[in-house]
Amino acid sequence: MTHFKRLFPALLFCFSLHSIASETIIIGGDYSYPPYEFIDEKGQPSGYNVELTQAIAEVMGMKIEFRMDEWSLVRDALQNGEIDALQGMVSSAERGKQFLFSPPHAIVHQSIFARRGEPRASSLQQLQGKQVVVQKNGIMHDYLLQNNVGAIINTAETHADALRQLSSGKHDFALVANLPGLYLEQELGLNNIMPVGQPFQAQQYGYAVLRGNEALLARFSEGLAILNNTGRKQEIYNKWLGSLQDRGIPWRDIGKITFWASVLLLIFLSVAVIWNRLLKREVNKRTRELHIQQQQLIQADKMTSLGILVSGVAHEINNPTGLLLLNLPIIQDAWRDCEATLEERFREQGDFDLGGLPYSQMRQEIPALLEDMHTGARRIKRIVNDLKDFSRQEDDDIRETFNLNDVVNTTIRLLDNNIQKYTDNFSSRLASHLPDSSGNAQRIEQVIINLIVNACQALENRTQNIHLETFYLPTQNLVGLDITDQGHGISPQDQPRLLDPFFTTRREHGGTGLGLSISGGIVKSHGGQLEFAANKPRGTRVRMTIACHQEPL
Repeated sequence: MTHFKRLFPALLFCFSLHSIASETIIIGGDYSYPPYEFIDEKGQPSGYNVELTQAIAEVMGMKIEFRMDEWSLVRDALQNGEIDALQGMVSSAERGKQFLFSPPHAIVHQSIFARRGEPRASSLQQLQGKQVVVQKNGIMHDYLLQNNVGAIINTAETHADALRQLSSGKHDFALVANLPGLYLEQELGLNNIMPVGQPFQAQQYGYAVLRGNEALLARFSEGLAILNNTGRKQEIYNKWLGSLQDRGIPWRDIGKITFWASVLLLIFLSVAVIWNRLLKREVNKRTRELHIQQQQLIQADKMTSLGILVSGVAHEINNPTGLLLLNLPIIQDAWRDCEATLEERFREQGDFDLGGLPYSQMRQEIPALLEDMHTGARRIKRIVNDLKDFSRQEDDDIRETFNLNDVVNTTIRLLDNNIQKYTDNFSSRLASHLPDSSGNAQRIEQVIINLIVNACQALENRTQNIHLETFYLPTQNLVGLDITDQGHGISPQDQPRLLDPFFTTRREHGGTGLGLSISGGIVKSHGGQLEFAANKPRGTRVRMTIACHQEPL
């Protein structure tokens, strides 16, 4: 007996299932609740709920029949047992007292619709005192009745009727499901209304049966689970609801766009900052270059003025200097002629005054004074000639072909005595097949003389050597001469100033500081340059290069 009591409900449930499988199940639905369920233009049930119910019936082997009508009527029909199930109903605690609900097959949001250009309401609290239209016996109708929102409630049979009334100017707001509202707004061409605020009250939406009909609800739940697992439910959902959901405000897409826009803006700002710094650095660099160029122009202008001044001064000094150099030998000859007579008087009469000083003193002083005067005059002439060379405008018409080796050999011959005076270790090595150069050979010879004399004067004893070597740089089309010595060398702080006019470290020895400056100008006019470097372990290496105009033989 006890076993029979346990088996009886199971047998009854199986009997119910057998009965359901063999009977036609009446499914109720709202005839105007698109896109969930509605009657299409051919008069047939259509929409997401309908297609989903047909799919469940197919997988569960159920015979179904749709009965579509006003929502309030089909809801009453379910309560009266005239239909077996509703395919779409929002669940709530209050409704749960009468109905059983399957797992939700959709989530329904509600929205407040308003006419464009009129005051908006973004929450239910803002509906207080406003004329609000809702679907009769719909979930929001139930909500407004159960919660004292303060809105003036108006009902319509369908969502479409509610939105039409709002569009026509009746009522202040329509409170309808979000997706059906968007669908109807588009289908009915109600372009003067729009949803305001964010969708709210996410509500579970699924199959509903009367309490006591658990067997039928179990079959719908099982069929829904099968469709979920096979992905078919999602296909049906995307077909009917996917495009409408995309019409909502795409906050996620907006977030992505905002993020990437921020990233791009950050990149742009970073690039702008980097570009600005590079531009500022370039401006500072160009400013420094312009400042240097300006200083060079000022210096060049000074040197031009100095050259004009020097040329005029040299001319004025040369004339009296020439008289001194011409007349001093005559005076020296005259002194030598007078010296015999004065010596004879000194022997006969003793010492006497000459020029206010005793003759015995003057006969020693006067030859030395005359020689010093002659030496000084020659030095003045040499300095003036250097100044004239410095200020002279180069004559570009003097162009002759010469070989640097020939010029070096000539210079060595001219300076042979001078070189032997300073060192016992002088050597040279001239490159073979050195190409010719074009220019003024005498000017280049002047440069080499200047460089060799400087090397000699840098030596501290005769054991230190001087070495000359010519070379050819084919890639640069240059020929050159290296002069190395083992002298006292050049201090690093003096090297940048060696070619400056009037810079010399031998001023106390009569240096004028014009020799290297003039030499640098001559070499530059021949397409080359002068370079100075330390000669390890001691001494100096001077490199002179000039342009050549033909390939080596």
